Amino acid sequence: MTTHPTLHSTPHRHPRAALAALAAGGLLVLAGCGTQTSGAPASRPASSGEGKTIRATQVAHVTDPHEATGRTLLEGPLLRENGDLYVVDVTAPAGKPKVISVDLATGKHKGVYTDKTGAYTSAQISPYDGRLYLTDYTGSVVSTEPDGSDPRTFFSGEVDGSAMNLDDIAFDDEGNLYISDLHGMKPGKADGRIVRIDRDGEQATVLADGLAHPNGVTFDPELRGLWISELAENTVSYLLLDADKTTVTSQHEAVHVDAGVAQTDSIAVDADGNLYQALHGRPAMAVFSPNGERLATVEVPAKAAEGLESATNVAITPGGRKAYMTVSGPDGGYVYRFTALGDGIRQSNGG
Repeated sequence: MTTHPTLHSTPHRHPRAALAALAAGGLLVLAGCGTQTSGAPASRPASSGEGKTIRATQVAHVTDPHEATGRTLLEGPLLRENGDLYVVDVTAPAGKPKVISVDLATGKHKGVYTDKTGAYTSAQISPYDGRLYLTDYTGSVVSTEPDGSDPRTFFSGEVDGSAMNLDDIAFDDEGNLYISDLHGMKPGKADGRIVRIDRDGEQATVLADGLAHPNGVTFDPELRGLWISELAENTVSYLLLDADKTTVTSQHEAVHVDAGVAQTDSIAVDADGNLYQALHGRPAMAVFSPNGERLATVEVPAKAAEGLESATNVAITPGGRKAYMTVSGPDGGYVYRFTALGDGIRQSNGG
């Protein structure tokens, strides 16, 4: 049954209240920023419906499952100007690195930022102030300097009377934020939202709701609209925005992702408008043209895939085609590299 989201344009002023720490059980449920899967095939050859196969190669083994949470989950890859890659570990416990810098030449890595309570699901640099922005599943947005210093709570609290469970983030050129809100991820309930937060953090607007666990969110290359992936329905929808980017003017389901037991996780675009759809429950990405044609499937080597469960997101080098995919599972959290079909842009770097 198709769920028809409701569109909104009502602003809401939020209180800057601190959020309680995420319960350990809730953090475990979060794994994959999606629902738990079991018995998923580790890898499979691309069929005629999956386009060509792109083989990814390992760059770095970044994390191992944490004793405190039983998991590790890398997300939000972000390429820095110095060539390093930032990733977040969603399930890292208090005191362990939650933002990690990876040297892509050597595979060496080091912690950049941590705190006691955050469960960070994405990362991106704001084009407005150059700070690093992190979405916290527990309902807040934290910003730091790029080196992890000067942490600030940019936004927290309810929007339209409801608490948020934040996942991915996108910025427009003016620095306003567009965030996917999983809204509790209740099975069988399509009550997720896309929320716009002004760049000063003072006003939040629900752009669309009634969504089936919205996960990925990214602008198209022209910044006319948002591509969003709905994890519970394995669909990618397109939300056309007005000139001010404060209202959705039209919306439709654009792509249905045939992924079997896997589900649609984060999404990115390249300069040609191609969509890179990460898969939760399979260490792979599906690549579509902006017209919905399945162009390719990015796969890790079959032997490595046996210990991996999900590919969560990708960062493509701005102006180039080197793409870096975050992959995690019982064997740990990894970064894999492949060649993208189009050049990277800001919309394919972080989020």
